[in-house]
Amino acid sequence: MTEHFCTYLSSNYLVRGVALYQSLKAHWDESLVLWVLCFDASSYEALMALNLPDLRPVRLADMESGDTALLTAKGNRSRIEYFFTCTSSWILYLLNTYPDIERITYLDADMVFFSSPAPIFEEMANNSIVIIPHRFPQHLRHLEIYGVYNVGLLAFRNDVYGRECLAWWRERCIEWCYDRLEDDKFADQKYLDDWTIRFQQVVDLQHIGANVAPWNWMNYTFQAQAGRITVDDVPLIFYHYQGLKLLNRWVCDPGYFQYGDMPRFTRNLIYIPYLQRLRQARNLLQARVQGISPGYTGIFSRAYGRFTALTRLLNNQLMLLRQPI
Repeated sequence: MTEHFCTYLSSNYLVRGVALYQSLKAHWDESLVLWVLCFDASSYEALMALNLPDLRPVRLADMESGDTALLTAKGNRSRIEYFFTCTSSWILYLLNTYPDIERITYLDADMVFFSSPAPIFEEMANNSIVIIPHRFPQHLRHLEIYGVYNVGLLAFRNDVYGRECLAWWRERCIEWCYDRLEDDKFADQKYLDDWTIRFQQVVDLQHIGANVAPWNWMNYTFQAQAGRITVDDVPLIFYHYQGLKLLNRWVCDPGYFQYGDMPRFTRNLIYIPYLQRLRQARNLLQARVQGISPGYTGIFSRAYGRFTALTRLLNNQLMLLRQPI
């Protein structure tokens, strides 16, 4: 069986998307396809020019075509809110367009695999849906107001249970999907809180090596063992680099300081390999496509904030890179 994965991105996340693809290919020995929804023309054209095996770019306009409800929602929310709105529609579009897909796994573009995702599917077994908890430590449990589960990885089987869940989630996101807390809702994420009760054949993924992230790394002991990274002696499957910002070619904000400082050993184990993958992806893109940017935020840009930049510089919370990205 070909394993199908999907993600979405715009041009500022293009390098991260290629890094995700490369890590997935490195750790999945069987047949796979990574479907990428491109929110702008430049990301679609760049991925088409790369012509990477098993990577399938899709234009946003193709997914939107004839979808009046989705296009109406597009007109009443911000760009990031529309990204969130599209998550369920994108997954359902793939199942409807390519009915031979037996199972589809959604991945956020800002993650990288360190080992095979096979244990995720083993835990899923014959069930239809996989959701993954944030696994906040006790001092961060207040963040569950934004969702017990994280829309970083979701798996759906192309059956009655998977489709029922996806259709319900899409309807809710069309109705309301905003980047704020309101009436026990938040973006596309808070809707997942009751899926284990609302739907049948839902797996609450327990493998601690999946979706290790800035908000939960402090739960675990990290080690490098025989060429692989482990968390509490089990393989790290993937790390979710939420909040990481490339400020310029030489400076990176890893994004974990809002949750707690990370020991240098752990930071080097997790973040340096990712920066190396981003550099490799950048080099590949720039070798084949003209005018590709890694998606710099800008160290003193309005998007990042001068106060944030100065504070983190003074507190030694930025990573200075040995090689530029």
